[in-house]
Amino acid sequence: MVGIWIEQTKGATFWMKVFTDLKTRGCQDILIAVTDGLKGMSEALAAIYPATTLQTCIVHLLRHSLDFANWKERKPLAAAQRPVYTAASVEAAAALDAFEQGPWGRRFPTVVASWRRAWAHVIPFLAFPPAIRRVLYTTNALESVHARLRHIIKTRGHFPHDEAATKLIWLALRNITARWGKAANHWHLAMNQFAILYQDRCPRLLA
Repeated sequence: MVGIWIEQTKGATFWMKVFTDLKTRGCQDILIAVTDGLKGMSEALAAIYPATTLQTCIVHLLRHSLDFANWKERKPLAAAQRPVYTAASVEAAAALDAFEQGPWGRRFPTVVASWRRAWAHVIPFLAFPPAIRRVLYTTNALESVHARLRHIIKTRGHFPHDEAATKLIWLALRNITARWGKAANHWHLAMNQFAILYQDRCPRLLA
């Protein structure tokens, strides 16, 4: 289920409006929501879909971590963080501790702090098998859509009213999604595993 919402600011009030709209239109449950730390989303999600697991975007977390390093340091710093987000759930905390106590963690305590602040929303990802991790670790696919929409809107320039902007966005989305093709083939394996993990909440997947 998708939608288009136009608003001047984002926050809990805006996300409450979005989630209420989705529920009114028939979306009774959201299993997992992947976000890059959008303000107010967790509060609104908890109010409308309290059973939803909120997961931070791992790629956004990594990018934020690398912002603290210079260009030469970024590749080895990223490699040093890899054991944390590829660990089995029971080993993840130890992997983060090892990173903190290692040379990169001592050099970049702000990186460790950013992981610890987001840790409550990293842990859910670590509990899933690899097939599900592949579809949850990043919001890059959606970010790519947003980038293309921003380019189209910037090229168009001024809109006389919100409806004109909405129509252009809808047409652009139709063209973008028509080119997706087989890009999401890995979802099939993930869906089978979702069906087992969430069988009490999505019984139709098992039918």
